[in-house]
Amino acid sequence: MSAIEGFVPREVIRCFHAYLDFCYIARMSVFTRPTLNRLDEALERFHTYRVVFQQLGVRDPSGFSLPRQHAMVHYRQHIENFGAPNGLCSSITESKHIAAVKRPWRRSSRYNAIGQIMLINQRMEKLTAARARFVSQGMLEFSTWQPRLPRLVPSDDDEDQSGAAHEDAIHNEVFLAQTHGMSGTTFFPTLPNCFYNSSELPA
Repeated sequence: MSAIEGFVPREVIRCFHAYLDFCYIARMSVFTRPTLNRLDEALERFHTYRVVFQQLGVRDPSGFSLPRQHAMVHYRQHIENFGAPNGLCSSITESKHIAAVKRPWRRSSRYNAIGQIMLINQRMEKLTAARARFVSQGMLEFSTWQPRLPRLVPSDDDEDQSGAAHEDAIHNEVFLAQTHGMSGTTFFPTLPNCFYNSSELPA
């Protein structure tokens, strides 16, 4: 705290001091009754001194609405019920929330998406399990394998385009939508590779 002493009001330093005390106590591996009392005392000091941020105009005078600061109130109860957190960080659950909710939500149709999200997560778990199984059996070791870039099918002036196909030619198909489109929405088929210029293909 000596690095900021003299640059900010003393109440700000006391607020940070109380917050750091709470964080260090909460990361302990063993808790006793006196330890929990010290945790409550540090939290009480933090709530007392953090008002300075409202007085300085940093926070809105209506109060503090910060989820992680609110979670500090429940630490003692959760420690008594479930034991020491041992450095558990809430950012772990946030990263899981991104993978389990946000990304599947973007893949869904946004209509009754809960079932779609659950199905996406189920399929992703199966793919993860399959990949782990394949790796354990050495099925994904391709040290000398290189991807083969597609070649364009040469176009003929004749509409029939009959005759023998080239050895490296790619047989392209057009895939249409499986269901009718919604009102005002147009679905375009996937064009074959021969409709693209060679400069648009990946190098």
